[in-house]
Amino acid sequence: MIKTTHRFFAARPEAAGQARAFTTAALAEWGLPDRAEDIRLCVSELATNALVHGTAPGHGFLIKLDADEEVVRLEVHDSRSRHPQARRAADTDTSGRGLVLVNALADGWGVQDRPPFGKIVWACFKAAGGTTV
Repeated sequence: MIKTTHRFFAARPEAAGQARAFTTAALAEWGLPDRAEDIRLCVSELATNALVHGTAPGHGFLIKLDADEEVVRLEVHDSRSRHPQARRAADTDTSGRGLVLVNALADGWGVQDRPPFGKIVWACFKAAGGTTV
C-alpha cells in the first residue's frame, strides 16, 4: 500500500524547520523510523535550497512524501526552473554542501521539470532490502 502526503510552505526562514517537523511526523505516523534521520537531513537541505534558490517572489514550495514497503520518495517542488548542481565547496565555505549531502545519504536523487513552471528535486531512500524507484 502506498502512503502519500504533502504540504505547502511559504517562503519564510522558518519553513525549513517546519518541513523537517512535517517529515518527521509523517514518517513516525507511517511507522518508518529506519531512514528517518537521512530523510530529515535531506528535507532540510532541499527545503533550504528551495528557499534560497528555487522560490520566485510570492511563491513558496511543496514537500511531497510517498512511501511503500520498499522506498520513501521525497519531492520538493519549487517555482524556478533552474536545476541545482552539486558543487565542491572549499573548506572555508559556509554553504554549498547540500546536494553533496543528499547524494551521500539518498539512494538516488534527481531533478525534473514541473509544468507549467518550476521543478521537482527528488530523492529516494530504500527500506531494508528495498529497491530504488
